[in-house]
This record gives sequence, C-alpha cells and structure tokens, in this order.
Amino acid sequence: MKLPILRPAAAADVEGAYRWYEEQRAGLGDAFLAAVGASLEMIAAHPLAAPVVHKDTRRLLLRRFPYGVFYRLVGSEIVVVGCLHAKRHPRVWRGRR
Repeated sequence: MKLPILRPAAAADVEGAYRWYEEQRAGLGDAFLAAVGASLEMIAAHPLAAPVVHKDTRRLLLRRFPYGVFYRLVGSEIVVVGCLHAKRHPRVWRGRR
C-alpha cells in the first residue's frame, strides 16, 4: 500500500514537534522525523495492525517519543489526521477529518 496522506493539521503537528525537539537538542528533531517516517511505513505495510481508539480512527504509538499517529482508512487511502503527544486531550484529533 502507498504511504499515508497527511492532512494539513497532522503535518503541522509533526512540524511543531520537530521544532520543539530540535530546540531541546540539535539532531533530536531529525530523530523524531525518522520515528514518524518509520511509523508511516509501518502503517502503510500493515494498516489494520494498530488498534482502533475511537470510531474509525486508529493510533500507532511512536518508538522513543511519546507521540501517537492517528489515522483513518478512507477507501483505499490511509489518511493521517494527527500526530500528537500522548498527554494531549483526545478532543484535539477527534474533530479532524
């Protein structure tokens, strides 16, 4: 299956986290992006492997970072609606389409 499509809000989530990690330590943002990329590849290879967390939305937790990639299967596409810190309230991604 092809790589997931990131909605603008999800891309903004990744960009914001990247910047924050890069401010903490040079290179840490790149490690975060690598973890996100590995997760997206895993989702593309096994889209049904992650558990459903709400209605039709699934969440795959990143390795090394306390973030989850929230995605939905829409027809033959995988749509990422958020990439959020595990402590964020679920309301943040539930309203995203």
